[in-house]
Amino acid sequence: MAVTRIFDLLERYAEKFPKEDALAGKEEGEWVKYSTKSYIDIVNYISYGFLKLGVEIGDKIATITFNRPEWNFLDMAIQQVGAIHVPIYPTISEADYKYILNHAEIKYVFVAGEDLFKKIEHILPEIPSLKDIYTFKNLHGFKHLNELIRLGWQNPCKEKLDEIKKSVNTEDIATIIYTSGTTGIPKGVMLSHSNIISNSIAVSGIPPVGYQSKALSYLPLCHIYERMLNYMYQYLGVSVYYAENMGTIADNIKEIHADILTTVPRLLEKIYDRIIKTGRKLTGVKKKLFFWAVDLGLQYEMNKANGWWYEFKLKIANILVFKKWREALGDNIKVIVSGGAALQPRLNRIFWAARIPILEGYGLTETSPVIAVSHLGKNGVMFGTVGPVLTGVEVKIDDDGEILCKGPGLMKGYYKDEKMTQEVIDADGWFHTGDLGLIEPEGQLHITGRKKEIFKTSFGKYVNPGKIEDKFKESPFIDTLIVLGENQKYAAALIVPDFNDLKSWCENKGIEYTTNSEMINLPRIKKRFKKEVDFYNTFFGETEQIKKWELMESEWTSFSGELTPTLKIKRNYIMQKYEPTITKLFTSTGNTLF
Repeated sequence: MAVTRIFDLLERYAEKFPKEDALAGKEEGEWVKYSTKSYIDIVNYISYGFLKLGVEIGDKIATITFNRPEWNFLDMAIQQVGAIHVPIYPTISEADYKYILNHAEIKYVFVAGEDLFKKIEHILPEIPSLKDIYTFKNLHGFKHLNELIRLGWQNPCKEKLDEIKKSVNTEDIATIIYTSGTTGIPKGVMLSHSNIISNSIAVSGIPPVGYQSKALSYLPLCHIYERMLNYMYQYLGVSVYYAENMGTIADNIKEIHADILTTVPRLLEKIYDRIIKTGRKLTGVKKKLFFWAVDLGLQYEMNKANGWWYEFKLKIANILVFKKWREALGDNIKVIVSGGAALQPRLNRIFWAARIPILEGYGLTETSPVIAVSHLGKNGVMFGTVGPVLTGVEVKIDDDGEILCKGPGLMKGYYKDEKMTQEVIDADGWFHTGDLGLIEPEGQLHITGRKKEIFKTSFGKYVNPGKIEDKFKESPFIDTLIVLGENQKYAAALIVPDFNDLKSWCENKGIEYTTNSEMINLPRIKKRFKKEVDFYNTFFGETEQIKKWELMESEWTSFSGELTPTLKIKRNYIMQKYEPTITKLFTSTGNTLF
């Protein structure tokens, strides 16, 4: 059947992919699986419940939850009754919750549990549009999702629901996704059924997965990247298992023998660093063999471009070393899809060398999201690029190097903000991404930077901080960093150490590890980081090199506010939060390379 609205996926699922584990989530240590039939039945009961409550076409309903099957039940049910799903990140501030709930005029809110409920309970009286709140766990004084399911079971109205479903047009708004990106207040991106479905179908032929396959999902479903792929899985009949949390991803992959994982570069960096740390603990021949394989993998080129002798050595490395890498990922991974930020080419090379293919993609919430993505065909992968432009999408490079695009995934606009919509979509219909790039001769899109992030020093020299940050993050000692220096004499940086790696290094050197704040102030550790900065500075010209830097005493996360939910750094937030420290970088001696 034709899929033109998101909820059409359910009927297709019932016809083509009846199975016992369409969706699965963990409860108290056990996988709870939902068959295709139970998935569809629950969605319909929730839809009936919404209609009994008086939910009308165009009403906005919010969910605040981590990934779990219930997200899908609500998502499909909301759209079946012609309402608009507003998924909200579980990690944002109380101020952002208040803004979004009021701006979208939310009628109902669904919250996963007590911890998330506590984040919004103080602002509920300040949301005049709010009619009720439901939870997924029993909280005193609040309704449970099961009550809504029961209400629908007791009040079936199939004919009415079918009539409403028929009235929903493919160009109708399906969702409003609020995104602040790395700067500014949240913007409500309006995406239609057609926007998202066109993207899901366009990418569906790329990964080598199907009805017998299993996907592990851990990235937030409220982000369009994971959400679109979640629909793609259902379009292909792939079983979707939702990871318990970030810390259990490796265990969950092995438990279900996942065929596909979608991720962001940060997780791949951590996996790689953990593997390297394991290699350092080896001794003798095993250690030499391990790092011989690593060095070999870092030289990998596509299509056997390194010649037969390299391929022969790589075959040995795969038998003796890389086989264990695959086993650590469940020994069944067909492909890993990476997006949300730039992937270091060295990581891409070594995973490909280890026969763990990585396909890198690029896009924005406003484009539903994929603009370009690697694939397994001819010229489908070029290290350092995000692959060819997606079928059906048009891309051109503006005179100043900015990437512009058109296509069926382009948003309807920002909710209640026509002015901002016109700022990013020009009169000819081109969306201005804000990213800089170029198109390689073979057709791959190469991202070279973020237009608004590039700054000038006081000497008038341009500095591309993203390029510098990506290079420095190759260091196992560095978890993340931010490069600064607009209108200053030089570039400087706040550096967040990889504290796990730092602890391991201290252990190997016989240094007693006390607290993060004490350790980063030890002269010996500052000297070690100076060595790292010295080395990575050699990859850049004089005006791009980091001249002063400061080590941060705690990890940056989305919970602490420095990172977005997709783990990009929030520059404006960091500059405000650490203003005194940043000021010192440009006014005092500090850690300097002068």
